[in-house]
Amino acid sequence: MAIHPSAVVDKGVRIPESCTIGPFCLVGADVEMGEHCELISHVVLTGPTKLGEHNRIHPFAVVGMGPQDLTYNGEPTRLEIGDHNEIREYVTVHRGTVKGGGLTKIGSECLIMAYAHIAHDCFIGDHVIMANAATLAGHVKVEDWAVVGALCPVHQFVTVGTHSYVGGGTTITQDVMPFAKTCAVRDVHAYGANAIGLERRGFSKERVRAIQRTFRILLAAKLNTTQALERIEREVEQTADVRMLVEFIRRSERGVVK
Repeated sequence: MAIHPSAVVDKGVRIPESCTIGPFCLVGADVEMGEHCELISHVVLTGPTKLGEHNRIHPFAVVGMGPQDLTYNGEPTRLEIGDHNEIREYVTVHRGTVKGGGLTKIGSECLIMAYAHIAHDCFIGDHVIMANAATLAGHVKVEDWAVVGALCPVHQFVTVGTHSYVGGGTTITQDVMPFAKTCAVRDVHAYGANAIGLERRGFSKERVRAIQRTFRILLAAKLNTTQALERIEREVEQTADVRMLVEFIRRSERGVVK
């Protein structure tokens, strides 16, 4: 395998021959790397951490360190990362805590841009984009295909729903609804369906229209959330997307951004 002479790699690390470890990288104990992973340079990768295949980590990223949690006492909690992820410069990803289940997990085909932070016990789905300096507190869940914009802090225990888009600089303290565009102008609001993003991902016009009609009732009908959900169930075709959105809102413990 290609390991630069300046890299420091623990003897117990499992590294396939197809991997590349660049200059001045530090790979600690209890790290397992899949095929064709690349640490470009100056990467700190510690464990227990498991990487899938074809992951690329850019300079000065710190992946797999212990959590920033005052109750953490050095327990061997874990970080798991899927396949084909791009982790850019200065990203930090921390392992889980015992009280949070002991696991931080990132799915596959995600783009984690420079200076982003993924804290302990977060669960990131597949095809997620976190833009520059997006910051997740502990126990945050980001579902598949979601986009978290630059400079967005996300409060602990929040869920960011599938196919949603959070605009840059938005502080998120409640759950973000699936398919929604959410951003801050003066206050934080949902601004309807992420229609352009959904069309780019292959949603038919019929699917998008059903989602848009659901959001019109949620956001523009001057009803409280319970009344809006009842009206949606009466008046909107109950497609799989609509049912998922309604169920997401019903099970939200922090409330949703409207």
